[in-house]
Amino acid sequence: MCPQIEQTLKDVFGFASFRPQQREIIEDLLAGRDAFVLMPTGGGKSLCYQLPALHRPGVAIVVSPLISLMKDQVDALKAQGIKAACYNSALEAQEARQVLARLHGGELDLLYVAPERLMSEDFLGRLRELQIALFAIDEAHCVSQWGHDFRPEYIQLGRLRQKFPGIPLIALTATAEPHTRKDIIARLNLEKARCYLTSFDRPNIRYTVLEKKRPFNQLLDFLDGRREEAGIIYCLSRKRVEQLTAKLQEAGFAAASYHAGLSGEERSRVQEAFLRDDLPLIVATVAFGMGIDKSNIRYVVHHDVPKNIEGYYQETGRAGRDGLNSEALLLFGMGDVALARGLIDNSQNEERRRIENHKLAAMVGFAQATGCRRRVLLGYFGETLAADCGNCDTCLDPPEMVEVTEDARKALSCIYRVNQRFGLGHVVDVLRGSKNQRLLELGHHRLSTYGIGADRDKDYWQALLRHLIHLGYVEQDVGNFSVLKLHQSSRPLLRGEATLQMGRPRTKPAPTAEAGPTVAAGGKSGRAGKGPAGLAAADREIFEQLRRLRKEIADQDGVPPFVVFSDAALVAMATQQPKDDKEFLQIHGVGQYKLERYGERFLNAISKM
Repeated sequence: MCPQIEQTLKDVFGFASFRPQQREIIEDLLAGRDAFVLMPTGGGKSLCYQLPALHRPGVAIVVSPLISLMKDQVDALKAQGIKAACYNSALEAQEARQVLARLHGGELDLLYVAPERLMSEDFLGRLRELQIALFAIDEAHCVSQWGHDFRPEYIQLGRLRQKFPGIPLIALTATAEPHTRKDIIARLNLEKARCYLTSFDRPNIRYTVLEKKRPFNQLLDFLDGRREEAGIIYCLSRKRVEQLTAKLQEAGFAAASYHAGLSGEERSRVQEAFLRDDLPLIVATVAFGMGIDKSNIRYVVHHDVPKNIEGYYQETGRAGRDGLNSEALLLFGMGDVALARGLIDNSQNEERRRIENHKLAAMVGFAQATGCRRRVLLGYFGETLAADCGNCDTCLDPPEMVEVTEDARKALSCIYRVNQRFGLGHVVDVLRGSKNQRLLELGHHRLSTYGIGADRDKDYWQALLRHLIHLGYVEQDVGNFSVLKLHQSSRPLLRGEATLQMGRPRTKPAPTAEAGPTVAAGGKSGRAGKGPAGLAAADREIFEQLRRLRKEIADQDGVPPFVVFSDAALVAMATQQPKDDKEFLQIHGVGQYKLERYGERFLNAISKM
C-alpha cells in the first residue's frame, strides 16, 4: 500500500475518498501489474491511471481515440497543476516540437496520443529511449469487433505488451458486455491482468421511453423549463439533425447542429461553444459525444432509436457526469427500427450484420420493456439489480401487471423442445404454428409445442421472451447466433413452483418526469422542484452567482467552465457556504492547487452574498 496516494487524491484531485475499486486498481499499477477496468461513464476511470502516473517514475502514455477528448482531459489536468500534454495531428509544427521537447526533457506526467500515432515505428522508437510510467488504453472497446465503436487502428495496440513487457498496461472502458470484454482482453494480451468490473449503474440518470407520436411536440414538452440547461439530442441521420435544429431555433431555442457533413471549422466552433456554456443545446448524429468530457450535461434525448444498447448507454452517460440528477429520454418508434436495420443490412460483412442485428434486437427489447428499465439495461451487461430502481418511467408510473405464468411455461418448454439451438424468432414461429419452409424442413411442426401459442400475436411472444431474458430465466448466447438457452433458475417456473407477471405493453406514453436535477445522495435519486439541483431559493441565487463567476474565470483562462469547478462543486459551495481556506478545501473537487488559484475569488463572492 502506498500511503501517499490518499494525500495526492485530496491535494491534487480534491477528493476525500476513493470510489469502489479505485484504490485496488491504482495499487496494482503502482506495483507494476496490468489491469482491465470496466467502469460506467462518470465513474472515475481516468483517476485510475492519472493518480499512479504521478507516483511512478517516467511519463504515462494515454491512448485516446479523439483529439477533442484529449484536449478536454489535458485542460482539466492542467487546471489541477498536473503536467500533461497531447500529441496529435491538430498541433501546429511548432507546438508538436515543443511537446516532444517536453517529453524528452522529462517534463511531462501524462502524454495523450492517438493509437495510430503511438504505434508508428518512429514514435515507438522515441518511447524506447524514455522512462515510461505506464500505458493506459482508454475507450478500450474500440479494439473489439463486438464493441459498438470498433476502430481498426486500435488492433495494433496488442503489440504493446510484447514491445514493453515490463511496463504496466491498463485498459479501460465503460461499455462492454461479456463477449466484448473477453475480446478486449485477448486482443490486448491482458490474459494475466486482474479484471475490475464495477457496477454499470448510474442511479442519478432517470430513464424514460415514450412511444413516438408527434415527436416534436413531445420534445417541446420535455424541454419546457430546460432552456438554460446543457443537453444533447441525438438523431440517426444528418438530414433529421438539420431539420430538427431549424424547428428548435424557430421555437426560440439556442440550438446548433453537429454532424460529419459540416466543415471541420463549423464542428469545432459548435463544440467549443457547447463546452464553454455559450450554447446550451446540440442536435447531433451519434458521432457526437464520445469526444467530450463536459460534466454538466443535464439531459440526453434520443430522437431516434439507437442501433445498440452500448451506444445508448454511452450516449446517455454523457448526462450527469458530475453526479447531479439528469434525464435520458428515448422516443421509440418501429419505423426508426426499420431504418436502423436497413443501415445495418447495407454492410457487406455477414458477421458484422449478424452481430449488429442482435444488438439492435436487444435495444428494441429495452425500449419495449414493461418492467424496470434499469434492470434491463444492467442485465444486458451481465449485472443483476436486486430491486427495481425507482428512477425510470416504468417504476415511477408502473404499467398494469398481467399473469403470464402459463405462457412463460409454454415459451420455456418450446426452447427446450428445439434443443436450445435456435433464436428468439424461430421459437416464436414454433409457438405460433408458422408454416415457414425452414421450420417444416427441421420437422419442428411435429413438436408438442408447435402452435400452442397461436392465440397470441408475434409482438406478445417476443415481449414475453425478452421479459424472460431480462429476468435471467433465459440466456441469449450472442456468440452462437443468439440462440436461447434455459438458465437453471427457470426450473421452478417450468415445474409450476413459481409464478410470473409482466407489465402490459403501453399504448400511451407515460408522463414526462419533472425537470430539475438534484444531487444523488446515498446512491438514490430524487426531485426537489425546479431550478439547479433543486436548491432552495436563497441557495439557488448563490449558485447562479457562482456560476457567473466560474464562467468569467473560465473565459479568462480559455477553458470550459467545468474545468474550473463542476456544477456539483458549485452546489456544495452554495449550500455549505465555506468561510475560509480550510472549509473551502472540504468541497468535493477542491484540491490545494485549485484553492490557491481560485479560492480567494470564490470565498470573497460567497462572503458578499
